Amino acid sequence: MSVDTQTLDEAAVSAYLAENLPGFEGPMEVTKFQTGQSNPTFLLKTPAKNYVLRRKPPGTLLKSAHAVDREFRVQKALAGTDVPVAKMHLLCEDDDVIGSMFYIMDHVPGRNFNEPQMPDVSPADRGAIIDEMGRVLAALHEVDIDAVGLSDYGPPGNYFERQVGRWTKQYKASETQDIPAMNELMGRLVQERPADDGQRTLVHGDYRLDNMIFDAETTDCRAVLDWELSTIGHPFADLAAVIMQWQLPAGTEGRGMGGLDRAALGLPTDESFIAKYCERRGLPGIENFGYYLGFCFFRMAGIVQGVLKRGLDGNASNPERAMKLGAFVPVFAQHGLDALNRG
Repeated sequence: MSVDTQTLDEAAVSAYLAENLPGFEGPMEVTKFQTGQSNPTFLLKTPAKNYVLRRKPPGTLLKSAHAVDREFRVQKALAGTDVPVAKMHLLCEDDDVIGSMFYIMDHVPGRNFNEPQMPDVSPADRGAIIDEMGRVLAALHEVDIDAVGLSDYGPPGNYFERQVGRWTKQYKASETQDIPAMNELMGRLVQERPADDGQRTLVHGDYRLDNMIFDAETTDCRAVLDWELSTIGHPFADLAAVIMQWQLPAGTEGRGMGGLDRAALGLPTDESFIAKYCERRGLPGIENFGYYLGFCFFRMAGIVQGVLKRGLDGNASNPERAMKLGAFVPVFAQHGLDALNRG
């Protein structure tokens, strides 16, 4: 049975907020954001201010997926740090209100870029925006997880060991066809895993340009969004995720830098971005970066496979896009193998 994720019980939400959110006053106008595949997200406009509601999708879900309660917790913990986040207001864990858990946060106005090419931005500002992206990433990995109350936000042990295990299970649970490249990639990520270097930081899990809001006038980041995959883990996974995205084709589908003249556009090379990140964190460099890049392609393939499965089952937030994304699973798997082979 298809589940409607496009609409919201506005009367129920309004009544709940009137009772639980200080300063809330209707009338409320609701618009669904069409971007994002995992957790349906809505803009709530009121005369005084605007909010965002982010909910778990209804229906049968994979275990540990769509963790809006974790999103709420981590963003609330980051308030006041060097990592810009929206202000969190409340978390509703009562499924009876609208049919699934949800949270309310401030709407952060500003600019959102769907692709690093940023057609309407000058070369100088493009470079400054990507540099700001790197600054925020390094700041995220320098957050004192004990001081902000997140030391228990992820389990101990080797991050890549548990992530490869987790995403392999989730991929298998959502598998719709046999993909030899994906099978090989999963095996090699187990066999070729680097020794644990002891780094244990907060990681975003889906750190991309399009998950950031920038100031309308400057190149400053105002908020990092979409924290569903965040945990305590290894920072190189986030860094490699950025480079992974850039290796994809340019344009609104791939949202990468493949085929672009980066120098002419004011965009950095992969190597210069990584070097600046290491400089900001006081690191000498990164050995075997190909493993971390291969891991990111593997995880993206797993995520997209889950989106495809929800599309086939009728539970996707954007069903048409879910089917298009599904075609990329074998492509991501092959990219992952190529990264491992390059080392």
